[in-house]
Amino acid sequence: MDMQRQPSGCACCGWSRRRFLAAGCGTCLGAAGILAAPRLTRAAQSGKMRIRIVYALHAPVQPGPDWPNVGFDFNPVMQRITSTLTSRCPDLQFVASMANGPEQAQKILDDDKGAIDGYIVCQLNCWNRVVQTMATSGKPTLYVDFQYAGSGGFLVYTAAFLRSNTPNVGFVASSRMEDLIEAVKCFGIVGKGSSPAEFVAATARVRSSRMPKAGDLACKPDSFQTLSPAECIAAMKASKILAVRDQESGSADPVSGIPLERVSFAEVNEAWKAADKDESRAVADRWRRGATDVIDVSRETLETSAAMYLGMKSVLKKHGANAITINCLGGFYGGHIHAYPCLGFHELNNEGLIGACECDVRSTATMVMLTALTQGRPGYISDPVIDTAKRQIIYAHCVASNRAFGPKGQTNPFAIMTHSEDRQGASVRSILPLGYMTTTVEMEQGRKEILFHQGKAVDNDPDDRACRTKLAVEPVGDIEKLFTQWDQWGWHRVTCYGDLKEPVFALAEAMGYKVLEEA
Repeated sequence: MDMQRQPSGCACCGWSRRRFLAAGCGTCLGAAGILAAPRLTRAAQSGKMRIRIVYALHAPVQPGPDWPNVGFDFNPVMQRITSTLTSRCPDLQFVASMANGPEQAQKILDDDKGAIDGYIVCQLNCWNRVVQTMATSGKPTLYVDFQYAGSGGFLVYTAAFLRSNTPNVGFVASSRMEDLIEAVKCFGIVGKGSSPAEFVAATARVRSSRMPKAGDLACKPDSFQTLSPAECIAAMKASKILAVRDQESGSADPVSGIPLERVSFAEVNEAWKAADKDESRAVADRWRRGATDVIDVSRETLETSAAMYLGMKSVLKKHGANAITINCLGGFYGGHIHAYPCLGFHELNNEGLIGACECDVRSTATMVMLTALTQGRPGYISDPVIDTAKRQIIYAHCVASNRAFGPKGQTNPFAIMTHSEDRQGASVRSILPLGYMTTTVEMEQGRKEILFHQGKAVDNDPDDRACRTKLAVEPVGDIEKLFTQWDQWGWHRVTCYGDLKEPVFALAEAMGYKVLEEA
């Protein structure tokens, strides 16, 4: 729910990188409780249904790096939601609170003592577990995504509610305030005797009726050759992934047939320090010339990023590998590495190699598979967001290639910006090509499954919140079905340009994997 557009100045699947922020909203909750008490009294006197809005977030002003970004002021967002619902839904009485996790959510529930008729939970940061507690009330509960802020948790938690058939939780995943207003009005049917389950069904009808009809999914021509399944499997076995998670190093079990080796932060950091300074300056010059803009990134940061790229290439060469994935935030915040690898990943992916975020080995293996299958096209790892107002899924991340059609294909514009969540380092906003079919997958060896959906690239969203690159596609198939798998697969997905349905299905059959179509 895009309640507020912040003026211009990444989040990723890793749960631990957000959990360290999960404490710190107690004082604001106390203030909310003081304000709530007299409003509850007025509500009781009015005879209106009493609905509590619970904002799930770390703190009113974000204290650290996370979606949407450090320093983000949620106060105007909360004020706008509360005041808009109060004015547009006059038959309901609203009272607002904040909670950063289960303990504070339970205190709200206990203090309500049955004096509330329903709950609205707005997920403002990703992983604060608040809605689960409010759902135990059995009261009709509307779960709302503040997009590019709470979307990771919203998708994962919503999928869990859908999987368990939680009977009292409906949801809103829209950038349009009117969609939230119409869903909130569904509380009125409960006041007339309908059950929480009927409330949930009503919110689903609102969501469906307000969603645009499917657009023209005809795509631009995109001719390319893929490897046969046997050739692709051979190419995957001939590849090697380097996983840089901590200070440990050594051999590891293959993933989906791809050899895997662990490499320490120290080895990468030493390679970064040893990178040739003249060559680093030349790479920085090339990036600066190639970018449409360089925003809030110093020359020194460009050069340290270039040195990280050269260091990663030397480590890849040393180990005979073509893919590297690094626990980037853990390494950077822990002082184990001293430059973000984002620009280096961007360059590696442009060259037909693989650079992947957050030491996500499964997504890295998926990228290796896609690059092999397409003979060079890069995979784009992302944190998706679903917007029913536009019938879109948006793939957001701070790393992306600008050669979506492979090392010899056409380039697209890109800007160099800070990493979004902490406004540090250097990352990429790639303005990816539109009008083409894309294929999005995740490959899981434990279940021997490949998760699959497709969509037509229709937009690049410039919103300043969350990760820098935001490719929007209109999915092929049922967008409602796209809400169902996040609790089983996590947040990351990997997108590649091209209609890869037939080759992916053929490869899955050859590998003994099942394809699960999530749309």
